[in-house]
Amino acid sequence: MPVIESVVCTFCGSLCDDLRVTVEQNRVLKVGGACALGRQKVFHDCEPTAVWSVEGMVVDMGTAMEEAARVLSSARFPLVYGLSTVSTEAQREAVALAELLGGTVDTTSSHCHGPSTMARQQAGLPTCTLGEVRNRADLIIFWGCNPMESSPRHLARYSAMAKGSAVTGRGQRRVVVVDVRPTPTAKAADEFIQIDAGRDYEAFTLLRSLIQGKAVPEDVTTTGSAGVPFERWARLAALMKGCRYGVAFFGMGLTMSGGREANLELLLTTVAELNAFTRFYAIPMRGHSNVAGSENVLAWLTGYPFAVNFSRGYPRYGPGEFTVVDLLERGDVDACLVVGADPAAHLPRRCVKHLESIPVVLVDPHVTLTTPLARVTIPVAAGGVGAEGTFYRMDNVPLRAAALVESRLPTDEEVIRTIRERITRAQDR
Repeated sequence: MPVIESVVCTFCGSLCDDLRVTVEQNRVLKVGGACALGRQKVFHDCEPTAVWSVEGMVVDMGTAMEEAARVLSSARFPLVYGLSTVSTEAQREAVALAELLGGTVDTTSSHCHGPSTMARQQAGLPTCTLGEVRNRADLIIFWGCNPMESSPRHLARYSAMAKGSAVTGRGQRRVVVVDVRPTPTAKAADEFIQIDAGRDYEAFTLLRSLIQGKAVPEDVTTTGSAGVPFERWARLAALMKGCRYGVAFFGMGLTMSGGREANLELLLTTVAELNAFTRFYAIPMRGHSNVAGSENVLAWLTGYPFAVNFSRGYPRYGPGEFTVVDLLERGDVDACLVVGADPAAHLPRRCVKHLESIPVVLVDPHVTLTTPLARVTIPVAAGGVGAEGTFYRMDNVPLRAAALVESRLPTDEEVIRTIRERITRAQDR
């Protein structure tokens, strides 16, 4: 039976590219080398469950496309939202459609790692690739993230337990987890620092002072900081200054805690300053398979990573103004195209209630919690299984995912381009 080697898994931001998939007669029979989540995704994506429909009635492809074009072109303030699990080619088409409509385009990034992206705009991102982490890192810090559950192969393939060229195994690495509660990743670490929720900024301030060798107030040396004794922060600061190659992975436990982008700005500044003593880098722990790609594509095309509005004929950047939660809470949006996301599952209830009151066009391979809200549903071939495409790993390295089977459905890119072309033709009449 034919085996496809070096298959890219498009489940999470790790994009493991060493899967072995056995395919026969256009059916996936076996998935080797994947975690349980990745294996299940490949089998699930082979058989999309969504159907072409308008207002709950099954229709043909042309009818669904025509209604989608009509809904979006009739809106005064349309929103194109999602884009975190589709290819960069589809993301490019989505941005072009939002510009044509004079609407807004936003991604899931705005309510997950958006604060870290805003911090990068202020402090920069001293970063490296996951390959460098695997080969060189002897100190790895996971702050506010739990890759053992969100990206199950991350520790074995890229970080804590990976066998690299300069650092050849777990015994040569020091792993520290900082979080508000014990997690499976904390159990696998050498040291777990449990801090009080919402006090990350306070902890970073102390760490930065210790790394710079500044005097610390006596009450802090006595009582500690963020619920952690001073001695443990002093030991972590010494580890960070004394390692040969350190990396800090940070997740939504940090981006969504009190202080948000201020936390990240201080973390990234501290990491940059550590390079006066050693080599130290930071990498955001991204969840969805191509949420990093969505920020790259929007930045190429508009100059901004998310929350971009075209209503004045040129791109405007507005976190807090043009981000999905704010737009839906205020009731500004009167039609929404959802691509590669499930807002009914992830957005606040008050946002979902507004989606229930406006026409929604949903482009997705599967039936999701958003499907019952949609006026138009358009099934597509899943990227990396039924369709090829480019995806960006969490370290911003682009990888090409091949199609494993031939799908009867169009790709996200083809669907969005078709809708855009229909609207363009209607405007030209």
